[in-house]
Amino acid sequence: MICPYIINISLLIGGILSWGVMWPLIEDKKGDWYPSDLKQSSLHGLQGYKVFIAISMILGDGLYNFVKVLGRTLYGLYNQVINSKKHSSVAPSHDLSPTLSFDDKRRTEMFLKDQIPSWFAISGYVIIAIISTVTIPYIFHQLKWYHILCIYIIGPALAFCNAYGCGLTDWSLASTYGKLAIFVICAWAGAANGGVIAGLAACGVMMNIVSTASDLMQDFKTGYMTLASPKSMFVSQIIGTAMGCIISPCVFWLFYHAFGTLGQPGSPYPAPYALVYRNIAILGVDGVSALPKNCLVLCCVFFAGAIIINLVRDLVGEKYAKFIPVPMAMAIPFYIGSYFAIDMCVGSLILFVWQKVDRAKADAFGSAVASGLICGDGIWSLPSSFLALGGVQPPICMKFLSRAANVKVDAFLGS
Repeated sequence: MICPYIINISLLIGGILSWGVMWPLIEDKKGDWYPSDLKQSSLHGLQGYKVFIAISMILGDGLYNFVKVLGRTLYGLYNQVINSKKHSSVAPSHDLSPTLSFDDKRRTEMFLKDQIPSWFAISGYVIIAIISTVTIPYIFHQLKWYHILCIYIIGPALAFCNAYGCGLTDWSLASTYGKLAIFVICAWAGAANGGVIAGLAACGVMMNIVSTASDLMQDFKTGYMTLASPKSMFVSQIIGTAMGCIISPCVFWLFYHAFGTLGQPGSPYPAPYALVYRNIAILGVDGVSALPKNCLVLCCVFFAGAIIINLVRDLVGEKYAKFIPVPMAMAIPFYIGSYFAIDMCVGSLILFVWQKVDRAKADAFGSAVASGLICGDGIWSLPSSFLALGGVQPPICMKFLSRAANVKVDAFLGS
């Protein structure tokens, strides 16, 4: 109900294209394209097509948006430089800036009055870089200190690009920078030296640097709009981070012990992005030789298709772009499954009908209703974890089976 209609429709299209068309056709090639005796989870079989085709779409969409956001970032910086030169060439008595309202003047005054000193930001970054360079190799011995040092050297430039680009487009590309770190560090470390673990650990370091920059800028913007002090916003972030260092491991421990299948495909909590990033690392270390037959061709087709779809969306304009699916959203059901796409589309249908009946109330309360559903579903996971730890099992089990599997179950029960 919160996502735009085109996102939910894209999820449905991706689910139909993958699970309704592609996977059945590829499964018919069992014994030709890949051995028929492989496990269902083997990346050399059907699972490999699911994962790597989805990765290719995500990378294609991410690469396109990376170039797009970077171009808009450079263009915005160019305009700022040109405007500053024009302002400096004009006599001081002529103020070319538009007249600010009282509220904007008050916000600007409050925001600039309580700035965070540059020396504090620089010294803090250097201290964190030193701590990370020393401690992370003890946690992940495959990741060497010079890998981390290189990440922290180039990190500020990428963090600035991500923060500025996120401000222009409202699109954080932290995951794209993380994938870039995976490929570079995996190739640098090599398979013999644990390149997969090194690449994944480097991805975590890079994403923390880059995503924190854009998140802080959004929080500072919120502080600017609400007349809150930048220092108070920063201190709040530090407090929240410190709380997260304690709460997050505890929640993970709870889920890890309550659900024995945590992270496994098909479980209630499959952690799908973990599988994607791991296989990106494998691809970075082993190369295309690790892919099953014809998988590389399909990956290239979907990689190019994601770029072409995005290009068409930008060329046709906003009026028609809302009818063209989003490749990133289409890629998600490829490896997660199409079950949740129905839920998303049902939410869109409810909102659509609600808007037809009473648009004013739908626009006013739609986000609140959706937030309540999300909150209720999320909060229930904690009681569910405690019940699972206590060994409580639900009295009813409901499953949806294929026709062939259902025939076998009926025959077994009948016998």
